Amino acid sequence: MEAVTSQPHTPAAIRTDLAAIFVSLELSRSTWLITSLSPGNGEKMSKHSVAGGDVAALLHRFAQLQEKVRSRTGNHVPIVSIQEAGLDGFWIDRVLKAHGIESYVVDPASIAISRRRRRAKTDKLDGEALVRALLAFKRGEPRVCAMVNPPSPEEEDRRRICRERKVLIAERVKHVNRIKGLLFGQGISGYEPLRKNRRKQLDELHTGDGRPLPTHLKTQISRELDRLELLLEQITAVENERDT
Repeated sequence: MEAVTSQPHTPAAIRTDLAAIFVSLELSRSTWLITSLSPGNGEKMSKHSVAGGDVAALLHRFAQLQEKVRSRTGNHVPIVSIQEAGLDGFWIDRVLKAHGIESYVVDPASIAISRRRRRAKTDKLDGEALVRALLAFKRGEPRVCAMVNPPSPEEEDRRRICRERKVLIAERVKHVNRIKGLLFGQGISGYEPLRKNRRKQLDELHTGDGRPLPTHLKTQISRELDRLELLLEQITAVENERDT
């Protein structure tokens, strides 16, 4: 039986035996940072950047990476990319796939990694960590990360209905709380801005010391009710669209 010599552990994600260029994308509004690991380049990862949103520059950089590998190895290898699921949505993933690039979107919370490897303030994973996760995933390592199944454009658009409703509900709560807070400062409690007779109730209110509601306060609350009623109309419209 052949003996196996124990050697210092090297992160498996550095292996380049898979014939592809592994790329991670760190996306921001101003800059897209590209971290790549290519065959024939040892364990060294390269970093490049293009202007945020410049798809043509991104594809051109990918072509340059492929040309460098071809000049070193004589082989044309594909690109395999990974990016975090986030505010950028899935349009970049669709563009890459349309150009024949194998693309993955990962749930960043699924990648087990030291907090020190995450970036301060943004909590994002760095490019090298994403490349390592991609390599491990492609090798079939279990539970290394969870890839997101990108929705179709139609499915993504339908989800906006519930998301918009959530935002509108949060705004409604803020307006209701603001109105109640203004009245509480005058010793008034029990007023419910969501009731249909909200305007009539407002006219009948008196302060805790028996005075009619101050003119400017009443005007301010009336404007709050204007905004609240617009929100209620929008919430009803969104809910009708959702139900349909």
